[in-house]
Amino acid sequence: MASAAFSLLQKFDEQLCRAIGCVNRPVSDFSAWKITSVTLAPENAREGLKNGLNQSTLQVEIQNRLTLPALFPNVEILLTDAEELEIKTIQFSPQEWLPSAWRDSHSEFLRQGAPSGEIFRSELSISLPQNTAGYRVRIFYPEK
Repeated sequence: MASAAFSLLQKFDEQLCRAIGCVNRPVSDFSAWKITSVTLAPENAREGLKNGLNQSTLQVEIQNRLTLPALFPNVEILLTDAEELEIKTIQFSPQEWLPSAWRDSHSEFLRQGAPSGEIFRSELSISLPQNTAGYRVRIFYPEK
């Protein structure tokens, strides 16, 4: 019943917004997002020690947990050494981390935001410093 009432209010809000000319944009709520899985793996395990570039693939899966669209966040990976000291920070904008097939089929994704409940899976290629021993991933909205 609560879901039906919310849906009805949301439709009323959209009509009201259209009538008075307001901007109806997705919310930028950090709590909307849940990182459901993260994996960092060498692209070619056999070449890992021979290759100075140390190319790896970051697989990340995040979900919009809200019942309404949310603005896409940035994704950040913080690489650490064996003492857990920061070595390098890499940030990805939504244009960089969202899968290209999804971006292509949703041309207004930055304006419309992430649909409710949607799960996004991305594979990002990154170069790791040789002394990388760990990593942390976070999502954030950049300061404006």
